[in-house]
Amino acid sequence: MAVLPIRPTPFFANKNQAFWNLQLAGWGGATMLRVMSALANGQPPDRLVIILIATITGFSLSLILAVVYGKLIRQRPIVTWGATAMVLVLAVGIYAFIDSWVLDVAGAASSNTSFANLFVGIYFFDLTLLGAWSALYYAINFFLQVEEQADRLERLEAQATSAQLAMLRYQLNPHFLFNTLNSISTLVLLKQSETANAMLTRLSSFLRHTLVTQPGGKVTVAQEVETLQLYLGIEQMRFEERLRSSFRVEPEAAGARLPAMLLQPLVENAIKYGVSPQEEGADIFIVAQIVGPRLRVTVSDTGPGMTMNNIEAGLPAVRPTHARRDSTGVGLANIRDRLAQAYGEEHRFEIRSPESGGFSVLIELPFESEEAPALSAAQAAPAQAAPLKKPAASPAVVPTHSPSKAPQTT
Repeated sequence: MAVLPIRPTPFFANKNQAFWNLQLAGWGGATMLRVMSALANGQPPDRLVIILIATITGFSLSLILAVVYGKLIRQRPIVTWGATAMVLVLAVGIYAFIDSWVLDVAGAASSNTSFANLFVGIYFFDLTLLGAWSALYYAINFFLQVEEQADRLERLEAQATSAQLAMLRYQLNPHFLFNTLNSISTLVLLKQSETANAMLTRLSSFLRHTLVTQPGGKVTVAQEVETLQLYLGIEQMRFEERLRSSFRVEPEAAGARLPAMLLQPLVENAIKYGVSPQEEGADIFIVAQIVGPRLRVTVSDTGPGMTMNNIEAGLPAVRPTHARRDSTGVGLANIRDRLAQAYGEEHRFEIRSPESGGFSVLIELPFESEEAPALSAAQAAPAQAAPLKKPAASPAVVPTHSPSKAPQTT
């Protein structure tokens, strides 16, 4: 038999109900204590009626005090505490007067005790009772105010984080968009309308993908690969055979989740600093695999790598996130900040640039699984045949046709 999960409700989730629960429990407990004390001391049964009247009086006065305190708690501290003291003295005076009058009418007081002495004696007892009630009222309400402020601060921090993620998410390099539009414009002037139309179609598809995902949202590795294919398809028309890319995505890693558009700046950097400077171009490899409980993604290229002028003296080839200089530009800094916002310390971000050339970025994230669609044939084929060292003929991401070479603007 299925058992429904039990989700305990916070006691103060409904403040009105919590107030009445505390009222009934508190005054009920005080009444039971006085009744037990009266029975233990052998007092007559009519004493129970007096205790009941005293309880009803105190209960009624506490309801009035709750209304008054609810107004005073929103005032300045000096007004709150000064007015509270005066209201409490007045309420205790009324409470003590009613108790004294009931005892005097019932003849429960000693014949040698005057009404004034009886009033003073009961006053201090009632002051202790209503004083404790008042202290508990303010303590609980101040606690609830602190909790409310903490919740509000947490919501504001979440909104700030979401805004930060959105800002980083939309910080796409306009250099790519400028080059693409410039290439399309040149193709139109050269009357290569078919190539220009294909390039424009791929650009619109890529931009549509960037707008579909919510800012700060996550997608599967398979979906991220699809977006990268659209982006590389545009760049393929600019660089043709100079740009050679391949993917190697493990089936288990295809359904893992990661921040949307996380890898696009890495691929863009690989094209800008690896493919563009070399006449022969370069190879770009995207590898995604599961290592223990973590998702590991590596983006590497066979370009010239980082020169010593770009590296601070004494800085090792492998540089973790907390290094003094952990990025080579806006793209890497963007990714670093997005990972810090999304995962805190639960991520790994390393840059590798060996002396032999090439450049790679390694990212490790906590594994978050999701049912993902199977990789398409265009994705699966490179994944099976993607070597990690300069292949002789790496398949392009978009091998549909070989368009006329578009002008390269950098």
